[in-house]
Amino acid sequence: MNLSTVEEESTDQIVHKPEEIDWQMLDKSKFFILGAGLFSCVSATLYPVVVLKTRQQVSSSHLSSLKTAFSILRYEGFRGLYRGFGTSLIGTIPARAVYMTALEITKSNVGTSTVNLGFPEPTAAAIANAMAGLTAALAAQVVWTPIDVVSQRLMVQGNDKSLKSCKYMNGIDAFRKILNTDGPRGLYRGFGISVMTYAPSNAVWWASYSVVQRLVWGGIGSYLCKKDDDMIADSRTVMAVQGVSAAMAGGVSALVTMPLDTIKTRLQVLDNSDDNNGRKGPTIGQTVRNLVREGGWMAFYRGLGPRWASMSMSATTMITTYELLKRLSTKNQENLIP
Repeated sequence: MNLSTVEEESTDQIVHKPEEIDWQMLDKSKFFILGAGLFSCVSATLYPVVVLKTRQQVSSSHLSSLKTAFSILRYEGFRGLYRGFGTSLIGTIPARAVYMTALEITKSNVGTSTVNLGFPEPTAAAIANAMAGLTAALAAQVVWTPIDVVSQRLMVQGNDKSLKSCKYMNGIDAFRKILNTDGPRGLYRGFGISVMTYAPSNAVWWASYSVVQRLVWGGIGSYLCKKDDDMIADSRTVMAVQGVSAAMAGGVSALVTMPLDTIKTRLQVLDNSDDNNGRKGPTIGQTVRNLVREGGWMAFYRGLGPRWASMSMSATTMITTYELLKRLSTKNQENLIP
């Protein structure tokens, strides 16, 4: 029994949604090619917010997001908001491909297994989404962490004179210098805490999204559709419900994982202030102590505004784009979009 079939049957009492698209229903070539283009556009739109968040996290002074943005525009121009974008974009394409593959395969297999084991459909859907998010994040971090390290080094160049990060001409130059200075471990600096940040975050986000979407369909979804006797949701209603659900799940995930993300960013960007201890970078303990010394526990939430906005916008655009991508990539598109 397929999870999407059970989910469709259980939601028939609330509102008729377009059929859920499973991994087996996708044209894989179209899925990856269209996905690369669509998500590249999403990344380009949200990248300046990521730069603002990263600048605030590594800065020793506490500046608002607005002041940080004005400072970048004044001293570095518009290009300052896109430092490291080329490197990030190149790395995002394979990382996203790994993520989407792991996500869909895990969701399909775990969803079918949990339904066959007798779990109620809402519980089965939440478990499948949580496991899919966890697996996808773990797989993608292997590809993404080196790109993250390089792009973040490029993002913060010229940000703070207290930073000891050397100047890089471009992503290739940064990659070469990090590799020469720190070896392969330098490219995976913060990998452990990245996994600790993104794996639970993705699991919580996908599980929350599944639950919140069901609740929204039970409320707003049925309200929007009750003027229709058979309560059939059109594509705009579907996208609206998906967007609202994604934004709510993304905002909560940003708040919960913000301290870990701040520590991760500092580990990946900052050099150790003590050059006599033989270490190439700060430890987690040193990073935590430095943050507490700079601004107390609230220092862990520097950049929360941009990260909250980035994750909420990213979640909304990601899920609507992702669902659109799946519908465009299905082998049989009949009756998928009313």
